[in-house]
Amino acid sequence: MSLVIRKAKIEDASVILRFVKELARYEEAEQEVTATVSMIEESIFSKDSTTHALICERGNEPIGFAVYFFNYSTWQGKNGLYLEDLYVSESERGSGAGKRLLGYLAHEAIKNDCGRFEWNVLHWNEPAIQFYKSLGAVEKSEWRGYQLTGESLLALAETAN
Repeated sequence: MSLVIRKAKIEDASVILRFVKELARYEEAEQEVTATVSMIEESIFSKDSTTHALICERGNEPIGFAVYFFNYSTWQGKNGLYLEDLYVSESERGSGAGKRLLGYLAHEAIKNDCGRFEWNVLHWNEPAIQFYKSLGAVEKSEWRGYQLTGESLLALAETAN
């Protein structure tokens, strides 16, 4: 059976959450998932959402997903496409599903005149790193990612007043 990549619909929210939890389990961080189906519905499918999702299917059965959004590069003066999550069910890895999802996203980046297509990968996820390198992706070794969450985010926000 062939692979089909399609835009996710609100009815896919529970499937997306299932994949998010499977990805978190793979990354040994399942306890960090606080999203619910209704949160997925609102954050991805509301009319004001800037987030997009894809579902990869084989024979009408979801086997993977991707979530992405457009960011911006001041240096390029163009949008970029940022891949937040990509996941393919363990039994389907090596089937071409991941490459098809990434190919779809690369096409979206080109179609939208993006200057770049980027994502992050955990330093220990060697299978993913090798897969990305096989596609020609290069590590951004000179940049380090930072984030604020929870109490730290709230504390910094309070300094705005």
